[in-house]
Amino acid sequence: MARTGSHQLEQLLASCRYEVLPTASAEEAVLASVPADVTIAVTVSPAKGLGPTLLLAGRLAAGGYTAVPHVSARLIRDRQHLADIVAELREYGVTNVFVPAGDADPAAGPFPSALSLLEALDDMGRPFAEVGVTGYPQSHPLISDDVTVQAMWDKRQYATYLVSNLCFDAVALRRWIARIRARGVDLPLYVGLAGPIDRTKLLAIATKIGVAESSRFLAGHAAWFMRLATPGAYDPQRLLGRTRSAITGAGSAVAGLHFFTFNQVKLTEQWRQDLLSRSAGHSLAQIPQRAAAGEPGRTAEARPGG
Repeated sequence: MARTGSHQLEQLLASCRYEVLPTASAEEAVLASVPADVTIAVTVSPAKGLGPTLLLAGRLAAGGYTAVPHVSARLIRDRQHLADIVAELREYGVTNVFVPAGDADPAAGPFPSALSLLEALDDMGRPFAEVGVTGYPQSHPLISDDVTVQAMWDKRQYATYLVSNLCFDAVALRRWIARIRARGVDLPLYVGLAGPIDRTKLLAIATKIGVAESSRFLAGHAAWFMRLATPGAYDPQRLLGRTRSAITGAGSAVAGLHFFTFNQVKLTEQWRQDLLSRSAGHSLAQIPQRAAAGEPGRTAEARPGG
């Protein structure tokens, strides 16, 4: 990567977001390890409901972070419930929300899709300055690619940015970005990647919360979980190198990176700072691989697909 490419990488790493789960220890972990200029997205559990997500977002906002709660459409009971959520978040000073459909089945109320909730927020006068929606570079387990691309087109007039789901395939990511841009979806994009993983902690949190609830993108994708949990099978630096052309190319409109942390925010932030300090003037291929998380002294092996 030339110096220009290295600078683009630094900009993307500097414009990153961390996604966390609303557990009891999440606030302390963020406050202790993450600088306040990193945006923190807070996911939601269908079993626990929106309450823990809203509360954690409020506490992080009070701590000086740009906190982005996931407001899952299918968990909202009715329009009064939505009005209460909006009022609570505005009281916290939250100005940025992420609107997925959510995994609750059946839906708790009249909002079965992200689009239906976005339309309701529009009717309320668009109470949030920033609204994010999701995209699927690798196929959704239940929805066809044509439908997900059409959904992004439908939602683009209500949203201000797009966050892609977890992707391990650089070719798929490049083709998907080209496809949505050709379709006219021109929202700024945050590319979703898994951060560095301590596999013991990953397995522990998956056991505690349940894989389908611990992360919206792992539901229906057991192979992805196994890839993260298998030693040597995943390295975020290697994947960044392979996706460079897709995320820095002309017309990609990538605004930053969105790291799914599984609440391993200290590890993710240490890795990000280390990569930034080593990347100036170098390509990712020139930067030595550090030992894989949880495996001291072991250099990550090159594996097909990142």
